[in-house]
Amino acid sequence: MPYNKAIAPVADYLLLQTDAQSMTAALEGLLTPNEQQELINRLQIFELLSQGLSQRQVAQQLGVGIATVTRGSRALQAGKFAGHPSPTPLETTPS
Repeated sequence: MPYNKAIAPVADYLLLQTDAQSMTAALEGLLTPNEQQELINRLQIFELLSQGLSQRQVAQQLGVGIATVTRGSRALQAGKFAGHPSPTPLETTPS
């Protein structure tokens, strides 16, 4: 994946966070509640697709549009998600 110079300062800022609490505070400071929910949805899309659910099943389960799931699927196929399933379920609403 090519290096994105424009987003590097954001990555650097997030890498300064030393624990989940400070990371959560940093993300809440950077993102609006809607952006937080979109990020939560995107991670859930990646996880559900990785588990083998169809795009339609993911869309129905999360209550998002099929186009949203398709974008997530393309990112996953392009190798833009190097994560793993989280040990606890992701929240469905931002705090």
